[in-house]
Amino acid sequence: MWIFDKTLLEIVLRSVFVYFFVLLGMRITGKREVGQMTPFDLVLLLLIANAVQNAMTGPDTSVSGGMIAAATLLTANFLVSWLTWRFGKFQRFMGGTPTPLIHQGQIIQINLNKERITLEDLDQALREHGIPNISEVAMAMLEIDGSISIIKKDEMPTVTHPHHHIRFLRKKS
Repeated sequence: MWIFDKTLLEIVLRSVFVYFFVLLGMRITGKREVGQMTPFDLVLLLLIANAVQNAMTGPDTSVSGGMIAAATLLTANFLVSWLTWRFGKFQRFMGGTPTPLIHQGQIIQINLNKERITLEDLDQALREHGIPNISEVAMAMLEIDGSISIIKKDEMPTVTHPHHHIRFLRKKS
């Protein structure tokens, strides 16, 4: 049967290895929304795609080899997507967790540095949310998709117990 062909099986294994290697590399490099990609990010993705093409198919440049590689990548992507949906720990490992950037009008500089977000990026996010002054911000979070969500102080629910506050924030993200 053709599925057990050594060359095709090698393409599947190579593709799976490359997929997880690139996925891990993207995870390590940090959160960034696709719409916020810089030209540098786009060039990097194009070059990575070109660099790993031969690593997946090896000497096989046939249409069937390319289709097997593409099908393997789609299957691996579906599997990762399903695992992140099904298992919270896997989702946190692959996608990370939201990172607080502002709390009660105070910038959390250590988190900005860790996520490589400049004050200009943060100011831009505030302007996009129509917030002229950082003192109006109850909380700003870098979400796992790379977007920055902001809750104004006057939009924050009144909470009598701090643990309720934490649970509310976890449900929102």
